[in-house]
Amino acid sequence: MEQSPRPAHCLVFPYPMQGHINPMYQFSKTLVSKGIKVTLVTTKFLSKSFQQLSGSMPVETISDGFEGGYASAESLEAYFSKFKKIGSETLTKLIIKLNVTGFPVDCIVYDAMMTWVLDVVKSFGLVSAIFFTQSCAVDNIYYHVKKGLINVPIENRVSLPGLSVLEPLDMPSFVHNPGLYPEEVIEWMSKQLRLRAIGPTIPRKCLNNQKTTEDDTDNGLQMFKPNTDAYMNWLNEQQDHSVIYVSFGSLAELNAEQMQELAYGIKQSGKHFLWVVRASEEGKLPKGFVEETSAKGIVVQWCSQMEVLAHKALGCFVTYCGWNSTLEALCLGVPMVAVPIWTDQRTNAKFVADVWRMGVRVDTDKNGVFKGEIVGHCI
Repeated sequence: MEQSPRPAHCLVFPYPMQGHINPMYQFSKTLVSKGIKVTLVTTKFLSKSFQQLSGSMPVETISDGFEGGYASAESLEAYFSKFKKIGSETLTKLIIKLNVTGFPVDCIVYDAMMTWVLDVVKSFGLVSAIFFTQSCAVDNIYYHVKKGLINVPIENRVSLPGLSVLEPLDMPSFVHNPGLYPEEVIEWMSKQLRLRAIGPTIPRKCLNNQKTTEDDTDNGLQMFKPNTDAYMNWLNEQQDHSVIYVSFGSLAELNAEQMQELAYGIKQSGKHFLWVVRASEEGKLPKGFVEETSAKGIVVQWCSQMEVLAHKALGCFVTYCGWNSTLEALCLGVPMVAVPIWTDQRTNAKFVADVWRMGVRVDTDKNGVFKGEIVGHCI
């Protein structure tokens, strides 16, 4: 009896940070729904967090050379260097191991942060694709910088194919400091590269007209454990569209002065608020702020963002405009107050305010510093 052909086996290998893992995990679930066998690859340090993810998608681990992940490295440069060396060796061993099973590896989808994966791919003669976790507009800017078509640092207005004119503070921080629609950006870039637009890479249950299985209930990886009952019970007591949600993600940091300005703006707005302040950032809160504002809001160390954004009590989202947060707010129809900090966030904020018109951007000085009263006014 003739055997039916086995499904293609794809390794999906995100950079080991929450903001990179979750979009590639959501993409992986879509591949699985199309009949493709997917194995997620992560570092040993992060593998414990993957236990939160539902479903039967297998997870394999490699080593980045650090017991405590990137946080235990002396510097980001040291992490990248060792990850390249040890990661290449252990990824090679993993592919060899999988190839002797009934499901040898056919292709690898890997994060653009890890260019060294391509060398491993070539050594096995596999098919590969690079996954860019930032927006196509930002990738367009990086492309022009890489090709030397625009010079850095950016000091004047810049006009690029498929994009509206960008001010220096609209550029990614990597470019700025050493409104045409996105479809037009994609159209231009696809002529330069073998490129496909995908997404939005958020849980499919949050998108209209998307079928999901009954066990597809998770919202992705959470690097920190939220006290869900506390803030969800509080949200349930609030009026519809009345709450400000404030979060700057899992990595971005404000200095103490900017944290005080943000707190002032939230308090000045007079609105009810839910503010996520990671444990490492709590010391920057103004003295007595939590007690003084307890009748209006709550401060938590972490939360399940998709659940909060989908809640009927949400009125707006004060966000640093990380790409995942921006996509989630867009898809769930939550207006934004954009307070970009670094990397791609300034460009995302430009699109939120001036292209998609899904929010307002907090004005800053030439160094990106904002005042609390402006935050309050934007809210």
